Amino acid sequence: MVDEINKIELEHLGYDDFFESEWQSLALPQCIVARVVAEHKEAYKVKTAKKEYLAKITGKQIFDATKREDYPAVGDWVAIAEADEERAIIYKILPRRTILKKKYSNKQDTQIIATNIDVAFIVESVDRDYNLNRFERYLVLASEGKIKSTIVLNKIDLISKDELDLKIDQIRERFSDVDIIVASTVAEQGLDELMNYIKGGKTYCFLGSSGVGKSSLINKLLKKDEIETREIGQSTGRGRHTTTVREMYFLENGGIVIDNPGTREVGVADAGDGIENIFNEITALSEECKYVDCTHMQEPGCAVLKAVESGELDDAKYQNYIRLRKENEYYGMSNLDRKQKDRKFGQFVKKALDQLKDLES
Repeated sequence: MVDEINKIELEHLGYDDFFESEWQSLALPQCIVARVVAEHKEAYKVKTAKKEYLAKITGKQIFDATKREDYPAVGDWVAIAEADEERAIIYKILPRRTILKKKYSNKQDTQIIATNIDVAFIVESVDRDYNLNRFERYLVLASEGKIKSTIVLNKIDLISKDELDLKIDQIRERFSDVDIIVASTVAEQGLDELMNYIKGGKTYCFLGSSGVGKSSLINKLLKKDEIETREIGQSTGRGRHTTTVREMYFLENGGIVIDNPGTREVGVADAGDGIENIFNEITALSEECKYVDCTHMQEPGCAVLKAVESGELDDAKYQNYIRLRKENEYYGMSNLDRKQKDRKFGQFVKKALDQLKDLES
């Protein structure tokens, strides 16, 4: 059990009764609890109630790991033992309450963005980056990870009030139950609203493409230029990857924010529940379809297609639903194929070893 004084200090890092219960169940008296606040190549910066360490995982953890989720990530609570004044060893990852992950581009494995997040700030700028379908992808990822989402429409100084109102109406029509914050670091608009939205002891992760202003927003919240920022490339119109590591920052009001490298591709995987939650209108309509296993693509008596044809269901939303569902099914099928291949390879190795033993006897 963490003593009361340390527990109060850890609460500033996001520690609560959920993690205390998990910590007690581990029963590791030789260890102390810490939170992963940054991830570097083959090392992690972890923070305890008293100090920070550069930490590494054990060789056994590396040997036992079968997927990316077996390794620590920013936001994790971990059991550590001090190696010296500056270094520590990570022995265990506490169970995660929430997890935000996406599909690696052209890879089977998934990438953990961060863990134990309370709210995901999905940031888009109003100029080149603005895209409702991309919002939807991030909303699916957050919903699958059981994380509340809030949309941040940034750089509003670049457009007129009428254009801004139109975009807000589009977002509200497409995502009626998602909070929206509009902001500009140049005009210093919406920053107080963003700060008031952030509560002490809660963790917030900023998501979005490069150049949408995530790091600039965090710098404003921190009231200092702690994170390096760059302007969008003039020749390409694309954001530059200024943030190269995921890192946690602590605000004066006790809120915890995570800066995240910009993402150009937002792949979904193992996100069936997230898709159903975000597209709940389509989920409800599907109950009226003629066939239980309706794909909502060509079947007669499909209530979803009927709603699209009548204009009751937005066609763009429907098309994005089909794309995301196909993508999720594709990766799900690929994972199944990979497991079957792994099983067959294991059987091959076992058979070869048995034959080798027969030859030796």
